[in-house]
Amino acid sequence: MTYILGLNAFHGDSAACLIKNGAIQAAAEEERFRRIKHWAGFPSEAIRYCLAEAGIGLGDVAHVALNQDTTANLGRKLAYTLLKRPDLSLVLDRIRNKRERDGVETHLERAFPGDAFKGKVHPVEHHVAHLSSAFHVSPFDEAVAVSVDGFGDFASAAWGVGRGTSLSVEDRVYFPHSLGIFYQALTQFIGFPHYGDEYKVMGLAPYGQPVHLEALRKLVRLEEGGGFTLDLHYFRHAKEKIEYEWENGSPSVGTLYSDALVDLLGPARSADEPLEQRHKDIARSVQAMYEEAFFHLLNTLHPRHGLDAVVIAGGCGMNSVANGKVTLRTPFKEVYIQSAAGDAGGAIGAAYSVWHDLGGGRGPVMDHAYWGPHYSDDDMAVLLAARAGEIAAAGCAVAKATDEASLCRDTAQAVADGQVVGWFQGRMEWGPRALGNRSIVCDPRRADMKDILNRKIKRRESFRPFAPSVLREKVLDWFEIEGEVPFMMQVYQIREAQRPRIPAVVHVDGSGRLQTVTRETNPRYHRLIEAFETLTGVPMVLNTSFNENEPVVCTPAEALDCFLRTKMDVLVLGDWVVRRE
Repeated sequence: MTYILGLNAFHGDSAACLIKNGAIQAAAEEERFRRIKHWAGFPSEAIRYCLAEAGIGLGDVAHVALNQDTTANLGRKLAYTLLKRPDLSLVLDRIRNKRERDGVETHLERAFPGDAFKGKVHPVEHHVAHLSSAFHVSPFDEAVAVSVDGFGDFASAAWGVGRGTSLSVEDRVYFPHSLGIFYQALTQFIGFPHYGDEYKVMGLAPYGQPVHLEALRKLVRLEEGGGFTLDLHYFRHAKEKIEYEWENGSPSVGTLYSDALVDLLGPARSADEPLEQRHKDIARSVQAMYEEAFFHLLNTLHPRHGLDAVVIAGGCGMNSVANGKVTLRTPFKEVYIQSAAGDAGGAIGAAYSVWHDLGGGRGPVMDHAYWGPHYSDDDMAVLLAARAGEIAAAGCAVAKATDEASLCRDTAQAVADGQVVGWFQGRMEWGPRALGNRSIVCDPRRADMKDILNRKIKRRESFRPFAPSVLREKVLDWFEIEGEVPFMMQVYQIREAQRPRIPAVVHVDGSGRLQTVTRETNPRYHRLIEAFETLTGVPMVLNTSFNENEPVVCTPAEALDCFLRTKMDVLVLGDWVVRRE
C-alpha cells in the first residue's frame, strides 16, 4: 500500500492531497482551515486533514511530492542572470526562496512532532505538476496537455502530450515572458490590486468593447511555434524585484506594470476610484488579447499532434470565459479542466507525477470535486443543541427532515419562494468553486436576485455574475453548447429564447458559467434541482459559494456563523434545517 502526499507550498493557494495506490483519498486548500483567502505558506492543516481522512500518520506516507523543483531550468536561470543582469535584489530574493522551499522535511517535523516522516521528498517541476494534474485524472487516454500561468520554476507555460501514464513536455515559455503576468499586470492597472483578482476582469469585460486590442498587441507578440513573448518595456518584473509577500498567510504582489503602460493606455485606476467605460473597454481588450494568444497556441498544437482532446491547467486555466470557447475557436472537440486548475491543483499533479514515475497505473477519473472534510448527522445535532439559545435569540427555528425527498422538496419550495438558502452537505469541494456541497442556492428566475444576494450576504461588485447549476441531462435545452462542465470551469452562451426565464444567472453578454450536475456524482444536489424543476419548470438553481468575503465555509460551525451574521433565510445542514421566522 503506497501513500503519496502531494503539496503546493510556499505560494498562494497552498494545498495538500493524498493518493493511495493511485486513487485520491483527500484534497483541500489550506485557506479553508486558516480562514484567510489564498493562504500562502506551508499547508500543515490541509496535510493534517488528509492524514486524518485516511486514518494514517505521517510515518505511513512513503513519498511527499512538492510541485516545485528549484533545480529545473537551471541553465536558463544562470544564462538569464549573466546576460540580462537583473537587479541584485531580484537574484537574492530567488536564492532566499530556494532555501525556504528546500526545507520540506523541516516544516513537516515542526508541524508533526512525534510523527516522523521516513519517506522521500520528490521535487516536481511546476508545469509538469500542472500538466499531470490535468491529464492523469482526465477521462482521456491520449490528449494534448497545456499549462499556462504566471511563473513557476522559471517557466510560464508548457505543453506536450499525455498517453496512458506517460506525459511528454514538448516546449515551454520561459521567464520573463508570461500570459499570466500580462493578465495580472492589467488587472492591477484597472484597479483590482489583490492576489487572485483576475476573475473580476473577466466579469467586467462583457461591459466593454475591445477598442484597446491593437494597443495591447504591442505588449504580447505571438510566435510561430505557438508561444508568445512580452514587450518588456511595459513590465517591471524582468529587471526589478517585484514584492511577493505573505503577511499572516495572505499573499500580495507588487506593481507589475511600468510607466510605459500608463503612456500607452492613460492613467491607471486606483481601487477606490469609480469604474468608467474606459476601464471596461480595457478589461474587454485584455480578455480578447489573452484569448488571441491562448487560441493561437491551441490552434498550433492541434494539427501538430492530430488529437481531438485537450486538457488545460495553470492559473490561466481558471479563465472560464476562454475555456468555454475552446471547441468553437479551435479544432479540439473535447476539453477537460479539473476543479483546481491553478496552483492548488499542482498538489494533485505532483502526487500523480511521482506515482507514475514509480510505475503506478492510471487512477480513476476525477469526475467530481468532493474530496474535503465531511461531518456526521450527530456532529450537526451537537452543534445545534450547543447553540440553541443563540439560534432562538436570532428568531430562528430548528427542525430535522424526515427523509431526503421531503428535505429537497421543502428546500426547493423555499428557493422558489425567493428565499436565500445555505446548503451544506457531504464533503467539501476541492478547488475555488462551490459545487453543491458548500453553496448558497437561490431562484435563477428572479431578476432582482443578484441585488438581494449582494444586499443580504455577498456585498460584491455589481458587474460580477452569479452561476447556474443545471441538470446534466438538460444542458442542451438551455445552452448553445452540449458538454460536461462539472467544475464550473467553462462559460457557455445561454439560448436566447431561455434568457428571459433565468435573468439572475444570465451575464450581460448572454452567457452563464454553468455547473453540470449528475445523479451519480451528487445525488442529493441533483434531487434538489429536480424538485425545483418540478415546481417551476426550470432545471437549474443559482449557485454561489457559501461565504461572506471569506474562504468558503468548511465546518458546520462556520456555516451557522455565516447564516446568523447575514440575512440568509434558510440553512440546511445535512438533514437539519434552520429557518428565520
